[in-house]
Amino acid sequence: MGNKGLKFGVKANLNMKYSVAAVVLTTCFLCSCGSDFEPNYDYGVFLGLEGHTDKLKEYNTIVIDAQYYSEEEIQQIKNAGTIVYSYINVGSLENFRDYYDEYKDLSVGVYEYWEDECWIDVSDERWQEFIVGRLMPELLDKGIDGFFVDNCDVYYVNSTEEILEGLSNIMRALMDTGKDVVINSGNDFLDAYCAGYGNWDDVITGINQESVFSKIIWDDNKFGTADQEDREFFTDYIERYAAKGADIYLLEYTKDKRLIAEIDEYCKNKGFKYYVSDSLELK
Repeated sequence: MGNKGLKFGVKANLNMKYSVAAVVLTTCFLCSCGSDFEPNYDYGVFLGLEGHTDKLKEYNTIVIDAQYYSEEEIQQIKNAGTIVYSYINVGSLENFRDYYDEYKDLSVGVYEYWEDECWIDVSDERWQEFIVGRLMPELLDKGIDGFFVDNCDVYYVNSTEEILEGLSNIMRALMDTGKDVVINSGNDFLDAYCAGYGNWDDVITGINQESVFSKIIWDDNKFGTADQEDREFFTDYIERYAAKGADIYLLEYTKDKRLIAEIDEYCKNKGFKYYVSDSLELK
């Protein structure tokens, strides 16, 4: 399968965003920090990992791309007491998916810096029917506990009423399954939905926010610390919805032990879960 690191929230810098499909198609350019990297086993995001279910069983909650796991493999993980969320891409289309040729005509623009992916017209009934009537049931049949929903930021790219309505239809359908629905970033969509359509818990149970404390310095091929303005923006976003009852998850990319300790302290104080990855491959 392919994988790439997820994408930052749109305010930080849309040009630096990346979603879960392309890093696998390239060589990851950030090295591992070595054996002294100590993971937090409460939450883990493993979109570049196939198989290796023993590793996944160590975590309380994980995110995988269930399209590349069998029902039996997922059940083995769940038997260890692990909650399993599956990645689902609702706002863009990667060219390595087996349904790419069927829906590539619904592209509404190039996904900048990721030639293998395009933004998709979520207002089109064909796409909504595919997500809700085909992809969603296929993932549910594998026994997942919830959905990790990526690329609702298509609403940031194309902020029309039609796109908002299309995303809302998809997200409400995911919620109607009774499973957890965690949105990755998506602050513009979520705020717009709450302002004009209904309540936050119509469409999500939780938020995963990337790079609240960390950032990727692309030109130098290394990790860094998030700018204070971006940190304040994203902590305000997640804390606003946490106060309403949403579950909050952080996904950070760093090898800095002091920054990891800061992330750990913040999440413990707020009751949030987090995962710190030492590479973009999310393995």
